[in-house]
Amino acid sequence: MKLDILRALNAEREARRAVVLVTDVASGTQRLVKATDVAKDPLRELIEKHIRMAKSGMEETPQGKFFLTVYVPSPKLVITGAVHISQALAPVGQLLGFDVTIVDPRTAFASVERFPDVKVIAEWPDVALPPLNVDHYTAFVALTHDPKIDDPALKHALSRDCFYIGALGSRKTHAKRVDRLKAAGISERDIGRIHAPIGLPIGAVSPAEIALAIMAEITQSLRLKAEKEAGAA
Repeated sequence: MKLDILRALNAEREARRAVVLVTDVASGTQRLVKATDVAKDPLRELIEKHIRMAKSGMEETPQGKFFLTVYVPSPKLVITGAVHISQALAPVGQLLGFDVTIVDPRTAFASVERFPDVKVIAEWPDVALPPLNVDHYTAFVALTHDPKIDDPALKHALSRDCFYIGALGSRKTHAKRVDRLKAAGISERDIGRIHAPIGLPIGAVSPAEIALAIMAEITQSLRLKAEKEAGAA
């Protein structure tokens, strides 16, 4: 690998941006495709597929055989609300490779005893969230049912490029949440990014089942986003 390619690759990885090293198997020539440049690359569809699945691999194309080495940031899962659902959601997220953080200012809930092996921040969202560097590879869920915690957390998430934002609550609860967010100056388009009611509609009842539904919807958003957008086009 040439030094300039290596430097560019390291810079993209440091910034938590997806990047793909395309190697022409016949000639050995290489080029780096940054996430911002994928749309104009001749191998766009293949590169998008590999980024979406976070997997490297060989591809046969009319232009020749290429090996795509994929570098995708590890996903984050930020949960506001140290509730029963979070106790089930956090380990499932970790099992799927997410770096999980729980934010809740209520110290009676946000404790190491209730969440062993999980990063827990017992602070209000306006203090806890900015240092977490929520980005495109972050799934964000609000589970407290407390507007004083969930609303500022959602406003922060909506100001960032999270690939998934979800909030617990019935349609009636969410309608009230929408009114509050609009009053706070959040646009309808941004509010529309919130998955609410949260989770896939699998008839979940228990905290564990709700956690399963949430994690399934997060996985769907992470892995099938391109197909959903294509279907809507």
